[in-house]
Amino acid sequence: MIVFSQFAGTSLWFAGNAVIPELILELSLDLSAIGHITMAVQAGFIIGTLVFAALNVADRYSPVKVFFTCSVLGALFNLTVIFASGYTSLLAARFLTGFFLAGIYPVGMKIASDWHKEGLGKALGYLVGALVLGTAFPHFLKFSGGDLPWRFVMISTSVLSASGGLLLLLTVKDGPYGGSKGHFKPLVMFKLFKDKNFRSAAFGYFGHMWELYTFWAFVPVMLAYYNSGSAGELNIPIWSFVIIAAGSVSCIIGGYISLRKGSKHVASVSLLISGICCLISPFIFDLPSWFFLLILVVWGVSVVSDSPQFSTLIAKSADRSYVATGLTLVNSIGFAITIISIQVLTIMWVENLEPLVFLILMAGPVFGLISIKKFKVKSPTLKQ
Repeated sequence: MIVFSQFAGTSLWFAGNAVIPELILELSLDLSAIGHITMAVQAGFIIGTLVFAALNVADRYSPVKVFFTCSVLGALFNLTVIFASGYTSLLAARFLTGFFLAGIYPVGMKIASDWHKEGLGKALGYLVGALVLGTAFPHFLKFSGGDLPWRFVMISTSVLSASGGLLLLLTVKDGPYGGSKGHFKPLVMFKLFKDKNFRSAAFGYFGHMWELYTFWAFVPVMLAYYNSGSAGELNIPIWSFVIIAAGSVSCIIGGYISLRKGSKHVASVSLLISGICCLISPFIFDLPSWFFLLILVVWGVSVVSDSPQFSTLIAKSADRSYVATGLTLVNSIGFAITIISIQVLTIMWVENLEPLVFLILMAGPVFGLISIKKFKVKSPTLKQ
């Protein structure tokens, strides 16, 4: 139930990206809208996570009720995109959707951690897999909707999110391993980083985030660029869905591998493979379509399979009474990094329209590998 609800709630994330071509035409936007619409959601998520972390919301109140409330409010603001009359109202709608996603993604991980004393890496593998599938789902909706108006995507994701939140509220209780309720301590955010393992896992996650959402945002752009220089005509919505959704499988598989090899191992291998994809990315656009798509699928698989394992290491390293605060805080900083990454790549792409700009993504896996190497596994429980 937690996994399905996470999928439903996070379908709001890229709903705007799936209909960017239609929004550009209807609201007379320019190419920079690709980055701005994504960054509006990210900015909302950052502010939301900072507020949730500073107030220790999911550690002080029932995380299930927090999840439900944010699923409904996020759905409502996602729906307001269909009434947007200009750039300002569009970005405001996406910002507020992102704000309430702060009560869905990290809080969902908190709920899962409260139900798993051991095997958290596997559990979060399923949970982040649901996030990945939810992120890709709007692209599938656009494809399956055929000639239906673009508003179909926004309405469908809003209904899905609200339904997922309600389902969780009706079927799942707060878990038995949540620890004691935390008290309102804003400064706990800074104390968490004093732990070397927490810091190492968090910094590894930051490197991972430099690459992840920027890659996802630019998958349709990469496909469109390939189409412009080839005789073939790839279906952008369905291939965007396949490339992004492929990561949901690797998150689950990585979760099982983490039970034997440890979360640190899975995160490191994922960073290495996605880093190699970053390195060769400028040179794949002249390849046959099957080879081009295969590399993008491998990239989609490796770019996110480390995410649940970083979250596992962060959750295991944090003070048990402030796990949600730790996860939310690290999410907040990580998503702030995505804004910088998306903005940098958007500017470089608009000015150059040259695949060499994708090399900038490689900085993330390199920094992540250096950081996670310092993580010390202290016990079998931490390994899981």
